[in-house]
Amino acid sequence: MASVSEQLASRINFGSITKADDLKKRILFTLLALIVYRFGSYIPIPGIDPVALEKVFERNVGGILGMFDMFAGGALGRMTVFALNIMPYISASIIMQLLTVISPTLEQLKKEGEIGRKKINQYARYGTVFLATVQGYGVAVGVENMSSSQGMQAVMDPGMFFRFVTVVTLVSGTLFLVWLGEQITQRGIGNGISLIIFTGIVAQLPLALSSTFELGRTGALSTLFIVFLLVMSVSVIAFMVFIERAQRRITIQYPKRQPGAGNKIAESSHLPLKINTAGVIPPIFASSLLLLPITFVSFNAGGGPEWLNTISLFLSRGHPVYLTVYISMIMFFAFFYTAIVFNPKDTADNLKKYGGFVPGIRPGENTANYLDYILTRLTVLGAIYLSLICLLPELLISKYKVPFYFGGTSLLIVVSVTMDTVNQIQSYLLAHQYEGLIKKSNLRRGR
Repeated sequence: MASVSEQLASRINFGSITKADDLKKRILFTLLALIVYRFGSYIPIPGIDPVALEKVFERNVGGILGMFDMFAGGALGRMTVFALNIMPYISASIIMQLLTVISPTLEQLKKEGEIGRKKINQYARYGTVFLATVQGYGVAVGVENMSSSQGMQAVMDPGMFFRFVTVVTLVSGTLFLVWLGEQITQRGIGNGISLIIFTGIVAQLPLALSSTFELGRTGALSTLFIVFLLVMSVSVIAFMVFIERAQRRITIQYPKRQPGAGNKIAESSHLPLKINTAGVIPPIFASSLLLLPITFVSFNAGGGPEWLNTISLFLSRGHPVYLTVYISMIMFFAFFYTAIVFNPKDTADNLKKYGGFVPGIRPGENTANYLDYILTRLTVLGAIYLSLICLLPELLISKYKVPFYFGGTSLLIVVSVTMDTVNQIQSYLLAHQYEGLIKKSNLRRGR
């Protein structure tokens, strides 16, 4: 017999959103915030020649600049106030999480609960300002050196004033997006930071489709290959949904006293462990760290020191060094973030505290070792899954110049954020259904 929650979940549909006032307000706030973000991605930095800039990016669309522009929702290609997007904040958050593992002081702050978390987030914001300043200055210097094949300069009046204005504008734009993402998380629906990246990718999808069809029209890509690309994208999305929903359920039993008798009977439950516990975080972290040196490499490629040109070559799309570093980072962050999200020892201690146990496994340390063993095997599968999803499109992009928006990272972000947002909406609807049942029950008792 289905439980009450399962029965309610089966009755939930998106038509019931109109009856949940709080959920409507949250969805409306989220949409308005994302519209503000998209408007800001079209406000250009002062002193930029948009025609020359467009011609420069046409030459670099297949390189790492194109990947950065994908995460920025096209804002980098237009050199707008949101050109750096949210990436400096993500990079700063990565550094803070790594330091939390290394530094005893930060580790102690993490254990202090909400107060410690706020302090760590504040340090991450300071790091965001520093990284955005460094990257902003690199962008300003790089844009000054950019020119089209016809010799048109991207900056109309280069100099220290332009660099100062650009740094202030880009840092302010990044901090505004950090604030906007936090507001979406608190007052809207879904994870604000992820939704900002998601919106930027989805907004560029129509352009990616049109450019792909244009390559087919000009003969650069065959019609058969375009059909294969679309079918592959749909198949990859279906595979992602399957893996993201896949779970390894560990049976947990709790002793329960039978009413009216002195004997105890076991009440069975389960502990769900996802194959991909880390979710979309490893590819985003790996991409953001690879994009950190972009302002020192890609903008100066061909005109800088020899060692800088060598790094630019190694970081080029499809190069074995780039692919090796990219996959290694994904594997590392898959294990690293899983260790942060799920602690087998804490879980085992909580089970022991409430009398729960895994059948055939002694409570305490043995249970922790068993959970760690299962989680490690699942994380290996999850890391391989993420690596394959991100590696296959990288090879297609490097060989056939396919737009980034059909790549593994972009599709993974779109699928994961969509599923997470839908799950949160369903949770709000389920809570609304419970509230309705409680109100009806109280009315009947009052009669």
